[in-house]
Parts: sequence; C-alpha cells; structure tokens
Amino acid sequence: MTKVILSILCLMFSGSAVASSIFKCIKDDKIVFSQHSCPKEYRQHKIEYQLGITTETDSDKRSTTIDPLQALLQKQTISKERLLQLLDSEVYRLKQENSYFEILRASELQKLERNRYWQKKEATDPDYLESIQEMNTHFDNLITNNASTIIMLADRKEQIILETTDAE
Repeated sequence: MTKVILSILCLMFSGSAVASSIFKCIKDDKIVFSQHSCPKEYRQHKIEYQLGITTETDSDKRSTTIDPLQALLQKQTISKERLLQLLDSEVYRLKQENSYFEILRASELQKLERNRYWQKKEATDPDYLESIQEMNTHFDNLITNNASTIIMLADRKEQIILETTDAE
C-alpha cells in the first residue's frame, strides 16, 4: 500500500510541481487516486505533497480544486503568495532533478567503466574517453539548463517580492 502511494507521489512529483495534492478515494476494499474530489459514495483522504513533505488528511469534506492554468485562462488570478509558493516548489524540484542527474552520471560512469573492463580496453582508449566526454557533455547540458531556469525563477521571485513591497 505504501509503495503504491509512494509511486503515485513520485510520478506526480516528476510530472509537475503544480499538482501538490491528490485525493485517495475509498469505497469498501477499493482504493482509487484522483486529482479531483471523490464522488459522494467514496470516503476521501487528501494527500498533499509540498517541498518534500507528504501529509494525508482524512477529509470527507468535498473541495473544489482550482487548476492554476485554468484560473489564468478564465482570467482569474493567482495570489502573490501562491505564485511565490509555486516558484519555490519549482526551484526545489529543479534542484532535486540536478541531484538526480548527478546520481545518473555516476551510474552511467560505472556502466562505462564495467564495459571497458570486460572488453579489456585501457583507460586511455579513445572510444572510452569519447563516450565519457559525450556522457559528461549530456549531463552538463541538463544541469546547466536547470541552473539557468533556477536563476530565471529566482529573478522572477525577486521581481514579485519587489512589486509586493512597492505596492504596500
């Protein structure tokens, strides 16, 4: 059961930083996970994920979820606090992704090293060195892309904070 919840949360976390809560709908021995409130015949638990912390609340009170994109499309606004919270969660997600890239890089390097060993090639073999260079370039590009996005998000956050303090 825990594995199911963990896998759903991981999928949710990797796909989007916006979807910070899901609903666990329970009826008899049947459990269904949804991004929307559960139907009336189901009991409802709300699972929230934010900044690495997961909380599950037993809540049969129905709530209407507002998708931020839908709110913008319908010309509704997102509060400054919510926007700052979304920016923080995206920055956190990108930092986690960079850490994950470093783990993948180490794993890929071990894989290349094993292949080199079993093929009885030297550590100075041109093909081996080229594959290491390609791997490093790939992961460096991914990390650099995330770092530039983090900088843009931090700049946007500062701009929003300045706008908020100037308005007061």
